[in-house]
Amino acid sequence: MSEEASSRVPLIKLLCLLWLTGVSMRVTILAVPPVIPLIHTDLHLSEAQVGFLVSLPLLLFALAAVPGALLVHRFGTFLTLSVGMLVTAAAAAGRGGATTTWMLFATTFAMGFGVAIMQPALPALVREWMPQRIALGAAISTNGLVMGGMLAPALTAPLVLPLAGNSWRLDLMIWAAPVLATALVFILLAPRGNMTISPGPAMDRRWWPDWRSPTVWLLGLTFGSNNAMYYGANAFIPDYLVSQGRADLVGAALTCLNGAQLVATLLLLPIASHLQRWRSLPYLIFGPISFLAVLGLIFSGGVWTVAWAGIIGFSTAVTFAVMLALPPMLSQPGDVHRTAAGMFTISYSCAVIVPTLSGGVWDITGLPWSAFVALGVCALAQSVLGVALNRYRAKGP
Repeated sequence: MSEEASSRVPLIKLLCLLWLTGVSMRVTILAVPPVIPLIHTDLHLSEAQVGFLVSLPLLLFALAAVPGALLVHRFGTFLTLSVGMLVTAAAAAGRGGATTTWMLFATTFAMGFGVAIMQPALPALVREWMPQRIALGAAISTNGLVMGGMLAPALTAPLVLPLAGNSWRLDLMIWAAPVLATALVFILLAPRGNMTISPGPAMDRRWWPDWRSPTVWLLGLTFGSNNAMYYGANAFIPDYLVSQGRADLVGAALTCLNGAQLVATLLLLPIASHLQRWRSLPYLIFGPISFLAVLGLIFSGGVWTVAWAGIIGFSTAVTFAVMLALPPMLSQPGDVHRTAAGMFTISYSCAVIVPTLSGGVWDITGLPWSAFVALGVCALAQSVLGVALNRYRAKGP
């Protein structure tokens, strides 16, 4: 093996570990929607309980991001990610044994907590492992996140559910297995190094996000605008199509919305190194494109809804990847975890609040298209806030 080839082996190993970690942070969450009708019937859930079940992990993403930063500060990224994956796998499998609604909520809560504490650790890990290639590491982990979000919805109905005898319980247990396997691979192969943050006079309390920092709020609100658009589109496009009498297009629209995200992250991989230099360009391009796509959803219908959904998925995936690279770029090495925690707390709060308000507007007005108005505002806000982030410069290597 040549010297150049041998030097690539550690990099490839790190990229694979980042990708697998990203997959493990989404696959169990997105395993629920395909089997909701079965859970609904078995546990006699109300529609409100179904909505709470789906949104509970997002709520945990917001509430547990700061505790995740504390764990990174005290125990390091390696141990935090390892424990997070093990908790996620155990709780995700435990959902299959839930005999009551509250047991299902409790195990989902624990699963969401496991994923939530991993979120501020992942950007910190990218900074630790790849300080000179942050954009590449962020792009790889983003692709893993998107792939994790694609696998369960795509494979549950045609493959996993038939193998599970049409049992939603066994199905959820099966989807927990890849997370457990990833945890074991991560524990065995991930570099240990000096993963903990050595506290000094100025570092002893650096786990709590600096809520006075404009960077944290700009990151959180920009990322929150992105998340609100994505989760809002997933929430309202199905019912919007049903209201138009085109229930037959629901599957195609959701596949296009989420599949376009995967395509976008794959296209970003060869040009990931340029993301650090583009700065505000992705927001100036893809923010307005998202806004036009939202207008398309409002003023068109039928098969055009499928096309506009794909454009929203593609656009939000590009800015999603850029946003995940920013906490390592804009923070000192010892501050990445707490900056990311602040960003995730604010952003996933937006991902819960904005779709909820959009649904309320639909209920009040009785106009299906009104649910997308807030998403259009988020598209414009993302452009403005993303450009404002351009005034902040990367810190460290």
